[in-house]
Amino acid sequence: MAIRKVAVMGHPVLRQVSETVAPGEVDTQRIQRLIDDLIETAHEYDGAGIASPQIYEPLRICLIEIRDNPRYPHFPNVPLTILVNPKITVLNDDKLPKYEGCLSVPGIRGLVHRSRGIRVDALDRHGEPLSFQARDLHAATVQHELDHLDGKLFVDNVTDTRTLTFIPEYDRYWHKKGIEMLEAAGAELRKKS
Repeated sequence: MAIRKVAVMGHPVLRQVSETVAPGEVDTQRIQRLIDDLIETAHEYDGAGIASPQIYEPLRICLIEIRDNPRYPHFPNVPLTILVNPKITVLNDDKLPKYEGCLSVPGIRGLVHRSRGIRVDALDRHGEPLSFQARDLHAATVQHELDHLDGKLFVDNVTDTRTLTFIPEYDRYWHKKGIEMLEAAGAELRKKS
């Protein structure tokens, strides 16, 4: 296992569509080493997730793991989940507004609206089928990582560029507002139910 350098915005690898991994290749030493490196790199940089293009490997592999993450203290914990060749199905039209950041766009956050409910179909790290539903912050995190596999960054989804902020200013002026937006979105959804 190795901690890898993270590609930052401007590097071409972040803008290319990643290649599908052949199901028979998932258990190979190369892919297993790549997955281990993704885990180590995400842990080193406190990533809530990471995609293989971010470590210069344009393959359709990403992971999600949130364990009392200091970068996202309001996120619920999500166990380590490896996704190979993931696809999502949006389950409803509800959107979650949230400020996002990214290891590949260091020091910046911006307001993005993500689908609140998705189904994820993928292979796990051993090539076995994996399917689950994700909601709210978990769903948003999955969508963020899948964007990387299609050559997109969160800044592409910021509809109002005036919400882009450096992290010190986010912490000072926008963090509380971001939490309030998430809470209001949750209350609105509960009213609909």
